[in-house]
Amino acid sequence: MVLFHILVALHIVTGSIGAIAFWVPVSGRKGGVNHKRWGKVFNVCLLATSGFAIGMSLLTLLDPFGTHPHLVGLFEADFIRGIFGWMMLHNGILTVNLVWYGWLCVANRRDHAANRTLLNLGLQGLLLASAFACALDGWRIGQPLMIGIAIVGFATVATNLWFILNPNPGPMDWLKEHIKGLVGAGISVYTAFFAFGSVRIMPWLALHPAMWSIPLAIGVGLIIWHRRKVDLGLRARRAAAA
Repeated sequence: MVLFHILVALHIVTGSIGAIAFWVPVSGRKGGVNHKRWGKVFNVCLLATSGFAIGMSLLTLLDPFGTHPHLVGLFEADFIRGIFGWMMLHNGILTVNLVWYGWLCVANRRDHAANRTLLNLGLQGLLLASAFACALDGWRIGQPLMIGIAIVGFATVATNLWFILNPNPGPMDWLKEHIKGLVGAGISVYTAFFAFGSVRIMPWLALHPAMWSIPLAIGVGLIIWHRRKVDLGLRARRAAAA
């Protein structure tokens, strides 16, 4: 329990910093000093936050009621293992995957082959395995939310591999994938605050659709908006050069 509470405290601190830092590169001037500085803060904080979440999920799988004594009498052990064990493990790995992938996309924008590192490809395999585990346990205990979250993992692996293994990506695909990865990680951290955070105050709201849909809707909107700006900018440059 001491270790679990330490992980929770560190998770909250790093996650809070990352959640605030997220808005500087998203809303500010792209490619500037603040964009790079706060983007790096966001990346480091999210990697740490995800690591702490993975540790919390593993402890929950080992001892669901010991780590969540406030949920005794409210939920069964299988439910706690599923939501705060397997699903949190999946979400932690998903966030690590998105942050690292998004970071590499911009770092290797001039050398696409450098994205095919053992670590980057390994993270795709790890996320795929965690998505299968999350979906199977969700099916076993009758929690469709876990299956829905696993689908996000499957889609992330599929789209990431499409870019990583593409021998000839478009000239600005690296930027669109960078946006997808890091805004996707932002969706993850805000979902954790909305959904998992509500468990401490209002446990019955943990699985409420609004807790999961609000960050997702805002994040997907941001991804579509910024990717469209990239496409419009590319078209304008091509038209000017014609």
